[in-house]
Amino acid sequence: MTTPAHYRSVFAPGLFKQKVVLITGGGSGIGRCTAHELAALGAHVVLIGRKLDKLHDVAGEIAADGGRATFHACDIRDEEAVQNTVQAIVLVHGRIDALVNNAGGQFIAPLEAISAKGWDAVVGTNLTGGFLMARECYRQSMQQHGGAIVNIVADIWGSMPSMGHSGAARAGMVSFTETAAAEWAYAGVRVNAVAPGYIASSGMDHYPPEAGTMLREMRNTVPAGRFGTEAETSAAIVFLLSPAASFISGDVLRVDGARPQARMGWPLQLPDAAAQERSSVAPFEGFHRGRAPRLFTPAETSGKA
Repeated sequence: MTTPAHYRSVFAPGLFKQKVVLITGGGSGIGRCTAHELAALGAHVVLIGRKLDKLHDVAGEIAADGGRATFHACDIRDEEAVQNTVQAIVLVHGRIDALVNNAGGQFIAPLEAISAKGWDAVVGTNLTGGFLMARECYRQSMQQHGGAIVNIVADIWGSMPSMGHSGAARAGMVSFTETAAAEWAYAGVRVNAVAPGYIASSGMDHYPPEAGTMLREMRNTVPAGRFGTEAETSAAIVFLLSPAASFISGDVLRVDGARPQARMGWPLQLPDAAAQERSSVAPFEGFHRGRAPRLFTPAETSGKA
């Protein structure tokens, strides 16, 4: 199948022209998709992650599509590394206009099975690392020039069984978002969050094969009756970074198909195929280089996983 040449964004061409946007976790999943969309809209995207090969590949994709991207290897849990990385970016570009705090990770485990080391690793990535990135972007650029920050959290409403470490960290990031929005508003800095629900992203490929059946069936707990797409999540991020959101700060935009509204005792009525194809709710597939998680491919769904 031939890959289309350009990202199909709903936003105006050139919207982020001459803007410098940092994206943590930009080597895969939602971060990769968001980087492509912002670059297609004129931004110079700076990809940040721990694996240089993944960042290099995404930067190459963006360049092949006519966009601009550079990348830096950085463990966002390391305070000195974050300080040095942000400093290097400011030295090259002069300023940072926006930050997408997308990097994150977790593993499936009940609370009683999570060690202190495992807990600290997840909280360090999903909360502390995001705080460090936002703080340094603010200190080294946004305090003087203004800017916008979007923190990626998760569908934490009503608990996160089997991912309590991630739920606690993401809830902390929501509170951090609200506090930073209040403290940094005087400098012209907006801080918001996007909370993806069940998104068909390559991030699902990190879970063990035995979790495949459970993951595929999660769509049946969503009133919308399907998984969301990376492009639908990216569109929410781009909106919050855009001038159209200039009076929105300290808020959380959910992208979850109303999943938290499903309630015990209320019969969930999933839409049929005809309803899902209606233009108001049909999946938005704007990412021309998007790919389904492996567990959704025919080879996987026909197997025991």
